[in-house]
Amino acid sequence: MEDSKNTVENSKKIPFSVKIKKYFKNLIDFSSYSRKTIIFIIIMVIILGISLYLLYILIFVDNQILYRIVVEWFVNPIYRLSIGGAFLFIGIMGLQGLIIPLPSEIVLSAAGMIWGFWVGGLMGIIGSMAAGLLCFYLTRKGGRPLAEKFVGKNAIDIADKFIHKYGTSAIIISRVLPVIPFDLISYTGGLVDIDAKKYTLGTFIGSIPRAFFYSWVGSILINEGSISLPIDFSTMSLEVIEQQANAFNIILLIIAIVFIAIFVIYYLIGQYLKKKT
Repeated sequence: MEDSKNTVENSKKIPFSVKIKKYFKNLIDFSSYSRKTIIFIIIMVIILGISLYLLYILIFVDNQILYRIVVEWFVNPIYRLSIGGAFLFIGIMGLQGLIIPLPSEIVLSAAGMIWGFWVGGLMGIIGSMAAGLLCFYLTRKGGRPLAEKFVGKNAIDIADKFIHKYGTSAIIISRVLPVIPFDLISYTGGLVDIDAKKYTLGTFIGSIPRAFFYSWVGSILINEGSISLPIDFSTMSLEVIEQQANAFNIILLIIAIVFIAIFVIYYLIGQYLKKKT
């Protein structure tokens, strides 16, 4: 008991600058990991870097870029390919989980723009499964070691205990709530110790209402804007483009705020428990 008290007192005496130096030194030390794990960590870091760059462009350079990317790269090509577009959509949904500024909620809305409420919702469920499983697999392979370096092992242990306690129910509830970012749960699922079958079942059940909700949002964007597919920006007024872009950006902003809030709370709880032990 006395030894643990002395340890806590000694840790308090360590200067803040030394703590920061030690933190960053630990951050770049991967000597304890296998080569395969290091490769996955590098992939995760590269993806994060690209995502932050795209986020910078969206905020400081062009606030319409997200809407234009969704329309020109996703909506129009998928629409023109007809039945073949369904396979392209599933592939895009799988890859979008790796690009932070392009959350699945935006792509699910695009499904509603292309196919309408019912078909868009069904395609959204299939695409959500592809995105959820890909993010889960990548994070399980290389994300946990990286996350432990950033937020600490205690913070990850909190999530482990929560998942062990509530299991599939936790995944379903977090998937159903439209304000909780889909990709955040996919990455969290890969970080924590959850059975892959339970994760897959929870993702499938929770994705059903979520996919149909955002499909409805996308169908409204098309109907209220009196827009026909394929979308041609050269024939649209700047006012309509701005209106549509703002709708996409509002969805992104809500998702980003929730994401940051959850991360901050998660980190603070981890630090609090770390001090108690």
